[in-house]
Amino acid sequence: MKKFDRERVLLAVAGPVIALAVAFVLSAIVLLASGKSPVEPYALMFQQATYSDIQVLIVNQASMYYIAALAVAVGFRMNLFNIGVDGQYQLAAMAAAIVGAHVNLPAAIQVPLLLLTAVLTGAFWSGIAGVLKVTRGVSEVVATIMLNAIATSVIAYLWLPDVFGVKAGNNNTTGEMFTSGWVPGIDMGDAGEIYGLVFLAVLLGVAYWVVLNRTRFGFDLRASGASESAAAASGVDPKRMVLTAMLLSGGIAGLAGLPILLGDARTYSLNFPTGIGFLGIGIALLGRNSPVGIAFAALLWAWLDKASPELDFNGYDKEIAVIMQGLIVLSVVVSYEAVREWGLRRQQRRVGAELAAGHVLGADNNSQKEVAGR
Repeated sequence: MKKFDRERVLLAVAGPVIALAVAFVLSAIVLLASGKSPVEPYALMFQQATYSDIQVLIVNQASMYYIAALAVAVGFRMNLFNIGVDGQYQLAAMAAAIVGAHVNLPAAIQVPLLLLTAVLTGAFWSGIAGVLKVTRGVSEVVATIMLNAIATSVIAYLWLPDVFGVKAGNNNTTGEMFTSGWVPGIDMGDAGEIYGLVFLAVLLGVAYWVVLNRTRFGFDLRASGASESAAAASGVDPKRMVLTAMLLSGGIAGLAGLPILLGDARTYSLNFPTGIGFLGIGIALLGRNSPVGIAFAALLWAWLDKASPELDFNGYDKEIAVIMQGLIVLSVVVSYEAVREWGLRRQQRRVGAELAAGHVLGADNNSQKEVAGR
């Protein structure tokens, strides 16, 4: 491997490693300050990860985190902050649940229909923010935050009994979906079942990498995110790319809730997971917008979620995992900036050394010419 390639790999890995190390150290300090062991909680959680049933839960949860983080990463690559993934996936999941409870087609048609419903709903909701940005200059951060609140109100309206809501005791639901829309999973015996749409998350990760790194569209997207003026000079319409990126981000976000909806819940209710979109922001940051890095970050987040309940039974608060997640996000911001500055200094020194070497070589050549001329 060339020296330059080694440096690129080092810079890519250094940020996450430093962030995780700092987060673990700070979490240990918090535990010590509260009079607790700084090691035992992590030992307990690592032990939980060795159990097959916890592993299934981690994989299932990570699939949803991964899709949400990919949606955020698409925006990041375009220098957009789609903070509305949470509202987009919840509204998309509800739309898919409503269609699944009122339309009964053969499974070969029903499942793609539900996937398409979720994609279009998420894209529509994020597209509102995209249109506002390109036509009125409204910040996508402000627009998507407001759309999250509106999505919550829309969901509450759709839950009304005279709209699409079905009461199940004290729970609001959309009614159980027809079995043709259920996606079978992988039976792991006593450990449980891995969601069938885990493979969808894998396919989305592959597609994300191929599109961004091997297509003209991906190049235009990254170029527009790096510099809109430079992209415009090369013939790319920055406004069109902003709108396209927001639609693509929202479409992917719409799929984030489907692994559990089609694989387990089979209805949209008050028990449906929330907050996945916000967690996706931290996961995308930790994974540095790389599909492989995001995968590891999603597994880490899912492990913290699913292994932490064991802490309650051993005299520790499971909120330690939440503290850990927050510290990771803070550490990511600081460590990435430090690594970036370090990389710039190394690059400047390397360029300076090359210029100096070129100057010396030029001087030697001139001396040789003078000697030859004599």
